[in-house]
Amino acid sequence: METSYRYQVLVVEDDPHIRRFVSINLDQNGFAVTEAALGAEALQSISSHRPDVVVLDIMLPDMDGFEICRKIRESSPDIAVIFLTALGKDLEKIKGLELGADDYIVKPFNPLELIARLRSVLRRTRNRDERSRRVLKSGPLRIDLDSNKLYKHECYIELTPKEYQLVKVFMEHPDKAMDRNELLNLVWGEDFVGDPKTVDVHVRKLREKIEDDGSKPVYIETVWGTGYRWRKDG
Repeated sequence: METSYRYQVLVVEDDPHIRRFVSINLDQNGFAVTEAALGAEALQSISSHRPDVVVLDIMLPDMDGFEICRKIRESSPDIAVIFLTALGKDLEKIKGLELGADDYIVKPFNPLELIARLRSVLRRTRNRDERSRRVLKSGPLRIDLDSNKLYKHECYIELTPKEYQLVKVFMEHPDKAMDRNELLNLVWGEDFVGDPKTVDVHVRKLREKIEDDGSKPVYIETVWGTGYRWRKDG
């Protein structure tokens, strides 16, 4: 499990200079940043990566930020939204807040103000320590540790108890090559006396459930001569 979590921030801004300016300041202040220049691109990123916060421009070429905020609130109410826009009229601010935005910053802005506002929103919307104990995330995959359930793109994936324990162990040790004996000890217990190939059988079944194509695995990588590795950025 991650012990030093970096909040995931999606920056949606069509001006490349402003987008990079915001992204660089966020990165320098400890945030993990993804960028999008269009509304459709932003919605796809939200579906795939489940950011903690979306910093959202209103005036975009393909759809306005209000529509994007509305869609976020319909599908992912736990994601925080901060509007970042040149529209400073009170009516625009009220409309954004009524749609469920958590904050509203008008351009031009001080990047330190954005960082402070972002951290304030995160403090209000979630308890990081509690959440890090309860959830494991890797790309579109999420394990709810309270319910022992795995989700991909927020769709529940039914697993056997051993499959669940196996994927949990993998996600707790991202990018680490793990041999069969280590996996047997962690999942089946040190007193297991069965065939070590049971690991291969369970990995194959798990791939069939979580991979888009089980024959071309993205998440569970085979490490020849060793065992398997969970690709953190699969």
